[in-house]
Amino acid sequence: MDRDEAKKAIVETLEKKAKTKSKFYLKDFYKMVPDEKPRAVKNIVNEMVGEGTLEYWSSGSTTMIGLAGTGKQAAAEDED
Repeated sequence: MDRDEAKKAIVETLEKKAKTKSKFYLKDFYKMVPDEKPRAVKNIVNEMVGEGTLEYWSSGSTTMIGLAGTGKQAAAEDED
């Protein structure tokens, strides 16, 4: 699986789960691209954050990742 296929698999999985969950731990992304090693998945996720496809969200103690502009937090920020 090349990088573009991995990115597509991640986006498709996140879109499918968007109705029930909008933020995921990095370890969840390892399951989305099982053919890749964890370090490669981390690099792909970081690249997608840089492109603006994904975004980091932090509660202060936990960092999660989700599609940019999705979830309750994004809706609350849009209202401001």
